Amino acid sequence: MAQTYFPTRVASPIKDAFRDSVFAGLNGEKQLKVEDVQEAYIESKDRLVSAIDSTKTVLSEIRSFNKDEWVVRYPELRQHKVTEEESAQIIQASSSRPRNPARRSLSFADDPTFQADVVIGAPKPGFARSVTLTSIPDSSEDSQDAAEQKELEKGSNEDRLIPASDFNVLRLDLKIGSNYSSTSAASLVSQLEKSSIANLLDERIATSINHIDKLRLRVEDTSSKVLVTGDLNAGKSTFVNALLRREVMPVDQQPCTTAFCEVHDAAENQGKEEVHVVADGATYDINDESTFTKGEISDLETIVAENEHTERIIKLYLADSRAPSESLLNNGVVDISLIDAPGLNRDSLKTTAVFARQEEIDVVVFVVSAENHFTLSAKEFLWNASNEKAYLFIVVNKYDQIKNKDKCRRLVLEQIKQLSPRTYEDAEDLVHFVDSATALQPFAANPAFDDLETSLRSFVLVKRSKSKLLPVATYLSNLLADIELLAGANAIVADSELQRARDDLDQARPVLEKMKASRDVLEETLETVEESGAGQSSASTKKILNRALERVGNGQLGVDKPLVPMPSYPGLLGIWDYAREVRRALLASLDAAVALAEDEARIITTNGVHRIKDLGETHLPEGVERSRRVFVPEAMFSATRRGGKGVKRRSSSYSNIGGAIVAGGMHGLGIGLASRPDMLDTTFFDLFDVNHQFFIHFDDGKATDESTTPTALGIISVGVGALTMVGGQALGMRAVLEGIVRVTDLLGNETARKWAAPVIGAVAIGSAAYLVLELPSSIPRTVGRRVKASVLSQGDERDVHFVDAHAGRVSRETRKVLRLASWDLKERFRGAMEERSKEVKGAEEMEKRSLRAKEWFGGVVEKAGAIRGEAKLESIGA
Repeated sequence: MAQTYFPTRVASPIKDAFRDSVFAGLNGEKQLKVEDVQEAYIESKDRLVSAIDSTKTVLSEIRSFNKDEWVVRYPELRQHKVTEEESAQIIQASSSRPRNPARRSLSFADDPTFQADVVIGAPKPGFARSVTLTSIPDSSEDSQDAAEQKELEKGSNEDRLIPASDFNVLRLDLKIGSNYSSTSAASLVSQLEKSSIANLLDERIATSINHIDKLRLRVEDTSSKVLVTGDLNAGKSTFVNALLRREVMPVDQQPCTTAFCEVHDAAENQGKEEVHVVADGATYDINDESTFTKGEISDLETIVAENEHTERIIKLYLADSRAPSESLLNNGVVDISLIDAPGLNRDSLKTTAVFARQEEIDVVVFVVSAENHFTLSAKEFLWNASNEKAYLFIVVNKYDQIKNKDKCRRLVLEQIKQLSPRTYEDAEDLVHFVDSATALQPFAANPAFDDLETSLRSFVLVKRSKSKLLPVATYLSNLLADIELLAGANAIVADSELQRARDDLDQARPVLEKMKASRDVLEETLETVEESGAGQSSASTKKILNRALERVGNGQLGVDKPLVPMPSYPGLLGIWDYAREVRRALLASLDAAVALAEDEARIITTNGVHRIKDLGETHLPEGVERSRRVFVPEAMFSATRRGGKGVKRRSSSYSNIGGAIVAGGMHGLGIGLASRPDMLDTTFFDLFDVNHQFFIHFDDGKATDESTTPTALGIISVGVGALTMVGGQALGMRAVLEGIVRVTDLLGNETARKWAAPVIGAVAIGSAAYLVLELPSSIPRTVGRRVKASVLSQGDERDVHFVDAHAGRVSRETRKVLRLASWDLKERFRGAMEERSKEVKGAEEMEKRSLRAKEWFGGVVEKAGAIRGEAKLESIGA
C-alpha cells in the first residue's frame, strides 16, 4: 500500500536516521534534510494542483464559448512570403542588422484565404515557448531592444506578436491522404467546414481535460510509477532484473514484455511474494481477490505465456533484501512500482498500449540497444513523450559489446539532442551506457550500472519535483502555450471581424437611415404622381371629347384628321345614302376623338412612368437592381372588347412579357361607334328635323344648340306663320284654324279657297328653295345633332355620361399603369430597406460578438499567463 510521502517527525528516531541516511547516500557532496525536500515538494505540488484546476476551468470555458458564442478557429502558421519590396529592404539592411526571422503568415485550416502577418513571441526564461499578444507595425526589425519595442507598440495592427509557431498538445491531424502537404489547405476546406474543425478541436480539448484529470491524480498520488520501455529485445527485462538484483523476468525468446508487468515492494502485500493477474475488465483492488488471480513467482514465465495474446496487467510483489539505501523498491521513502512494458516494435496494438500508459507514468526509463540505436518507433515514442516529460531516463544497453564506444556515445547523444533537448542538457545524470547482463553476475564490480542506479534513485526519490512533478508541469506549460496560441489567433480573427463589421456598419447604416427618412416622401410622391397622371388623363379626355361632340353637333367632324372623311353631296337622288354616310363619318370622327384621348393618356402615362423611374434612381441605394419592366404605351387600351353594355377587362401594358399587341374593335379605337348598326340607322328626321325648327321659332329660344343665322327655309317658315297670323286677324282666326283642321270645311270655305293658292305657292317656293339651297348643308347639322343626342344617351346601367364614362375609363387605365409602376418601386424600396436592415442588424450582432470574442480571448491569454506565473512552472524541478 502507498504510504504517506515523507512521514512526519513523530516517527521513531531510528527511522528518521534511516531516511536521512538514504538522502545522504544519494547526494554524495551535500547532506539533504528530509524536511527541506518534503517542504519544497509539497509546495510545488500544491502550486501544480492549483494550476491544473485553473487550466481545466479555462479549457471548459473555451469549450462552452466554442459551443455557445463563437466558433473557435484552428490557426496555421506558415513562413512569411517575402515581397520584392521587403527583399530589397533585407538586402539594404543586411549590412547593418538582420531582419527578424520570426515573422509568419497566419491563416486557418477552414479558411486559407484569411491572411495576417504575425510575429512569434520571444521565449521567456526557462521555457521553449512563450506567449504575448501585442500590435506591432513591422516585425522585420529586431524587437529585442526595449526602446525600439516601445516604438513598435505604437504602430498599426497589421502585424501581431503571437506565441510559438505550432501546437504541441492541441494539435489536430488534418492530413488528407498519404501525400498531404501544407499547400493542400484548399482541398481541406472543401471537405471540412468551420463547425467540423471546431468539433474536432472540441474533442481534442475534451481529451486534454481528461488527461489533466489523470495528471492531477498522478500528482496527488504519493507513490511513483516508473515505466521501463524500449524496442523489442533491447534488454528491458534484463535491465529490470539488474535493478532487482535477481532474475525474475524471463529473458529468453518469450520475454515478459508481451504484457504489462508491474513490480511492487512485497511490503505492499503484507510481505508476501506473489503474482496477481488482474481480471479482464476489472479494477484492481489488492483487498478484493475477485479482481485478480494469484500465482507464484516461479510460474511467471508460464503466466506470461498464457496471457501473451491478451492485454492483462500482471502485478508482481517482490521482497528486496538489500538495505533501503541500496534498493529502489524497498527505499523506505515512497512506494515505487517498476512497469515492464511490451516492446514498441512488437506489434501496433502493444505500441499503442504503451503510448496510452504514459499518462499514468511519473518516470520513463527508455532502454535502447547500443547496437541499433533509436528505431522509428522509438523516435515516435520519444517525440510524443517529450510533450509532457521534458526529462527522460535513457539506458543504452549492451554497451560493453560495442568496439568503438566513443563513436557509439557520440551518435546516441546526437540523436537524444534532437529527440529530447532537456534530457541532453542533463545527460550526465539521465543518459547511461551500461551492460545490464554483467550487473547480474555475482561478485562482479560494475561501476557504470551502480552510477545508473544511484542516478535513478536520486531522480525518482530525491528529485521528485523533477521526476514526478516536472512532466506534469511540462505538459501543463505546453497546454497553456497552446491555449495562448489558440486564443491569440482567434483574438486576431475577432479583431478582423470587428473591423469588418464596423466598416459594414459605416456603409450600411447611413444608407438605411436615409431610406427611412425618405420612405414617407417617396410614398407621398408616388401617390402624387399617380393622382396627377390619372387627373390629367381624365381632364384631357373630357376636353377632347367635349370639343368633338360640339363639332359633331354643328355638323363638323370631331377631329381635324379623321380616318373617315366627310362625304360629298350626291344630289337629290342620293340624299338618303348621303345622310347615312354623313352619320358614319361623324361617328368615325368620335371614334378618332376617343383614340386621340387615349393617345394623350399614353403620353401622360409615359411621363408618369419616367418620373417614377427617376424617383427610383433617387431613392434606391446603389447595388439594388433596378426594375427590368418595360412600359409599352401601345399596349394600353389594346384588348378592349365590347360585351353587351360593359367593357371587357384589358391586358396589362406594364409587364415583363413581350408579344404582339392585339387591337380591340374596328380601327383599333377601342369603342367602334362607326361599326355599330344601331348607330348607323338613318331616318326621315335626319333629312327634315321639324321638331328642331319648331323649337327654334316657338320655344322662346330654348333650343340654343343651333346657329341663329337666317336661312331660306327659316324665312319661308316665318312668312307662312306671319301670313297665318294676319289672315287670322283679318278674316277671323278661328275660322281659318277650323278650316285647316277640317280639310273638307276648309275646301268648302270660299275665303279659304281664295287664300289657298297664295299659301300653296309660298309653300312650294319655300320647299323648292330648301331642296336646292339648304339640304347639302342642313343634313350634316341635322345628322350631327341627332348623333350627338344619340351618343349622349348611350350610358351604361348607371346612366353615365359618354364623356365621363370615357374619362373614367382612360383615367383608370392610366392609374393602373402608374400604380403598377409605383408598386414595383415600393416593393424594391421595401426589399432594399429590409436587406439593409438585415445587413445593419447582422453587422451590429457581428460587432457585438466580435468585440465580446476579442475581449474574451484576450482575457484567456491573460488567464493562461497568470496561471503560469502563479504556478511558477519554470521553477518546478529546478
